[in-house]
Amino acid sequence: MASSWAARQALTLARLSSPRSAPQSASLIHRRGLAGAADHHGTPKVNFWQDPMSPSKWKEEHFVIVSLSGWGLLFFSGYKFFTGGKKNTNEVKLVYIRFVLHTKN
Repeated sequence: MASSWAARQALTLARLSSPRSAPQSASLIHRRGLAGAADHHGTPKVNFWQDPMSPSKWKEEHFVIVSLSGWGLLFFSGYKFFTGGKKNTNEVKLVYIRFVLHTKN
């Protein structure tokens, strides 16, 4: 068993180390097959600014960016609406000072 394994290893080593012609060495080059990006399935995808009313035609990364931006805008505007936005602290201080001065007189 060990001798047959050694014989196979020697044969493989001899096959790989022997000089080959161009057509034979080309068979050792890895081919990607169907892994290429040009292999489209379905409708071709476009940038979201080229067809803004059809999200199903957008590229996936554009759909993600627009969706996350929309959700962020929704949450931020809801936060501002329900918390009352930013209060003008200068105006509040001025009213307090006038109240204090008015009550002292």
